[in-house]
Amino acid sequence: MQPKKVWAVYFSGTGTTEKTVRRIASGLSTALSAPMEVFDFTLPAARQDDLSFDPEDLVVLGVPTYAGRVPNVLLPYLTGKVRGAATPAVPVVLFGNRNFDDSLMELRNILTANGFMPVAAAAFVGEHSFSRTLGARRPNAADLTQMDDFARGAAQKLEGLAALPAVPVSVAGEEPIRPYYTPRDRHGAPINILKVKPKTDMALCGGCGLCAARCPMGSIDSADVSQVKGICIKCCACVKGCPSGAKYFDDPGYLYHQHELEEIYARPAENALFI
Repeated sequence: MQPKKVWAVYFSGTGTTEKTVRRIASGLSTALSAPMEVFDFTLPAARQDDLSFDPEDLVVLGVPTYAGRVPNVLLPYLTGKVRGAATPAVPVVLFGNRNFDDSLMELRNILTANGFMPVAAAAFVGEHSFSRTLGARRPNAADLTQMDDFARGAAQKLEGLAALPAVPVSVAGEEPIRPYYTPRDRHGAPINILKVKPKTDMALCGGCGLCAARCPMGSIDSADVSQVKGICIKCCACVKGCPSGAKYFDDPGYLYHQHELEEIYARPAENALFI
């Protein structure tokens, strides 16, 4: 098979998924001598219209792992508006050094149901959205090398195919897909952080409005950035993207969960590649 175009398609609050998907797509583009195009569906406006691909496209589609799954806020878009037509695909998930659980299998299954045929797949470690120490500096140089090797391997597989496979690539995970990972306190009781929202130190805020412009849910009021009127998915695009350090979380449950993750999963997790 010889795709005529390679697509890098991604949701990336803090840029890690973007970096990974672009790297893999660029490697595939080079190996297959096919031009690369990019579609970023991080911001709400990008998720309003249908996104369709042809049989001669190759789509590298990446999302972050949230609680071991594809982020639930992305499911309406991914299941309802992203369509292939016997289109080869490479699902990619990023995870914050804990585990990708069923996120890669879930994304593979979504793409398969929507007219794509996943021919390779990967889960890569990135800095956790909650933390600056968990998965810090990932992806690193070794990860980038693995991305390049993965892209070459996937390209070789495609070039050796006369037609699309009958079944999608096998990946790690469990079916049926398990529930979202639930954080718990030291007594084993669930910690509910779904309604937790970031705070703003207005003494530090310079009024640039970047947090509102970069919020993937469009939830931060551009006229008053201290107000989060919509849902918060804890992607930390506002916290990590604030040039003056004015955004922060102070919810006790959120902070307990953050510190617990940093302690338990401090070891460097490994990437998982499937070709």
